[in-house]
Amino acid sequence: MKTIFSKQNQSKYLAELIGTFVLVFCGTGAIIFNQLSGGEAIGHLGISIVTGLTVAAMIYTVGDISGAHLNPMVTIAFYLAKEFPLKQILPFVIAQALGALLASFSLKIMFPTAGTLGETMPSVSDNSAFVLEVILAFILVFVILHVAKVSKEQGMFAGIAIGSTVLLEVLFAGPICGASMNPIRSIVPALISGKLEHQWIYLTAPFTGAVIAVFSWKVLKRN
Repeated sequence: MKTIFSKQNQSKYLAELIGTFVLVFCGTGAIIFNQLSGGEAIGHLGISIVTGLTVAAMIYTVGDISGAHLNPMVTIAFYLAKEFPLKQILPFVIAQALGALLASFSLKIMFPTAGTLGETMPSVSDNSAFVLEVILAFILVFVILHVAKVSKEQGMFAGIAIGSTVLLEVLFAGPICGASMNPIRSIVPALISGKLEHQWIYLTAPFTGAVIAVFSWKVLKRN
């Protein structure tokens, strides 16, 4: 227990909490601001850019402290890739959940009349949305695994590569399936707004895609 809650690990958990707070606050906040303006203030392109840049910024800000997972899917993927200890999974996920809760509650208090809290919703059938979310998660984790464990010089571009991947995926798939790729980012706003009817997609598809990505990464590493 002392190892799990050492000062160094406490710093990691706080970094994950703050990083996830910023990600959810900015990512879902952009959707709220756009909705309140009737779609004129930011637009879908703007939402995509905000989300991608926020991910990149948090990677460069807290990456050296916690790895900037900001996402249970990423934490699980690193564990499956044998790059993350089992005993730290739960504290990381709790920290991520707390960060997302603080962000969504803050937005709810600030904008009580908003018709959305930025929850992800599909515009196609649940099955189609599930498949697309699996593919999106696969792509994101595949990129993360390949750029996160490289030389320090190459690692300097990790934030750009990962943030750009998120931006592109939100840009082309956001209107179709929500392009969540993050269970915490989806479930927390949905819980607070009470819109849970499609959330099984965003709780299962990211982990499915992550498992496939880890398997593919391991196969490539052997060759």
